[in-house]
Amino acid sequence: MKALHRLGAVPFPNIVRPRGKAKGIANAAAALSLLAGLISLTIPSAGTVPSATAADIKPGEWVSLAAGPAPASNPLQGFVPYTGKYGSLPYSMEWFYIPVNAVVTGPGTYDWSALESQLNAIAARGHQAVFRFYLDYPGKPTGVPKYLLDAGLATHSYTDYGNQGISVSPDYDDPRLAQALDGFIAAFGSKYDGDRRIGFIQAGLLGFWGEWHTYPHDGWASPENWSASATEQQLVLQAYTAAFTRTKLQVRYPTTANSSLSVGYHDDSFAAETMPGTGWSFVDKLQQAGATGKWLTQPVGGELRPELQPCLFDAVPCPWVADPAQKDFPGSVAATHASWLLNQYAFSPTYSGAAQSTAAAASQSLGYRFQATGFSLAPGAVKGQSDLSVTIRNTGAAPFYYDWPMQVAAVGGDGKIARTWTTSWQLTSIKPGMAPTLAAPLSTAGLPAGYYTLVLRPVNPLANGVPLRFANAAQDQTLPGWLTLGRNYFPAS
Repeated sequence: MKALHRLGAVPFPNIVRPRGKAKGIANAAAALSLLAGLISLTIPSAGTVPSATAADIKPGEWVSLAAGPAPASNPLQGFVPYTGKYGSLPYSMEWFYIPVNAVVTGPGTYDWSALESQLNAIAARGHQAVFRFYLDYPGKPTGVPKYLLDAGLATHSYTDYGNQGISVSPDYDDPRLAQALDGFIAAFGSKYDGDRRIGFIQAGLLGFWGEWHTYPHDGWASPENWSASATEQQLVLQAYTAAFTRTKLQVRYPTTANSSLSVGYHDDSFAAETMPGTGWSFVDKLQQAGATGKWLTQPVGGELRPELQPCLFDAVPCPWVADPAQKDFPGSVAATHASWLLNQYAFSPTYSGAAQSTAAAASQSLGYRFQATGFSLAPGAVKGQSDLSVTIRNTGAAPFYYDWPMQVAAVGGDGKIARTWTTSWQLTSIKPGMAPTLAAPLSTAGLPAGYYTLVLRPVNPLANGVPLRFANAAQDQTLPGWLTLGRNYFPAS
């Protein structure tokens, strides 16, 4: 009941509320005349600063905040489609592949217009991009720069995966290709590290589809081995981690060679070859690499296995995978702490009926989920300062991997923001299961005394991007994209 009182759900008819300057003077004119020489009164404009109500919060009072449903969509998480506009499920990122030769036009020369076109189109829809460059995509024309082919770079023709000789597998250990990739990655990072249009970048480049394998031409399934050597793989990873220190990277397979590097992973056979037990599954590889805790600082993504996408969320799951344990979507999320998955079927042709609801819930189960559980605003130790404390917990499967600015704002009675403060809070520090109380001093110098509604938001650096919303009942209550904390009094500074 106390929470209802604070939210104004229960009226208090017996409380007398001040009504502003004009009415106050009219009702007390005689008293003011007698005391005019003794007392100086300053009465703020009622049109600017709202007066007290029964819902107002006392200074220093700890206020619990009601939980709400999981946001339908949040930035950098959930199911992701290939680039385009879709109306079935909400989404915050779009996926694409891009050939290296769309950018690399000659030795040390680059034309970024093809990448810019993709990033700008995605950003215009309010989304961030996740993508990878490739040299060899079965069934598509080669992504190897022409100048390297003209110089005699060795390649292998093949018919696997329906390729029928369209693409070619290059000699990844040719020094000329190695040098070209090193220069490309450095230029790529110099131009795009920290780009607000980008969510995540996959290392790509090597192997079929940029997935770092050339199966069956890998020395195991057949004697010939077209894969990049361990040395070349490590050189590519070192080039990437040197070039990208802000934008998060992902590679296909966890190994002991990359477990200590600042890279996450992508499981592109999610819910088909994810759970441990086979010795070669994604989680098996995490365990073998000693990287089971990597998700705490580096993101995990991937692709829901394409053969499972049309039927995994049906009442009777599809029979494609023989081992039922591998079709455990919730278990796979819990084991990997995945934040996002490519699932084109969810957007086109899309699900229907109960499968649509199940798929939507599955999408929401990926990544972080923040809920503010309580807050207080107390007088500061110095004049002109108030001290704000907010407890935020993460009930999701993964952290949030970027420290987007966290803003607090005071909203006046006219519904407009009167003051905004940017805190030093770091969302990345709030891991699943944690509920820290974050504190910030709010300078109130120059803010007219009165009652204001405090609101909170993380700021998506993409101006028109999907807002990061909390799983709270008061999310978007006062202003779109902001979590309402409550109405507090700010004294004159």
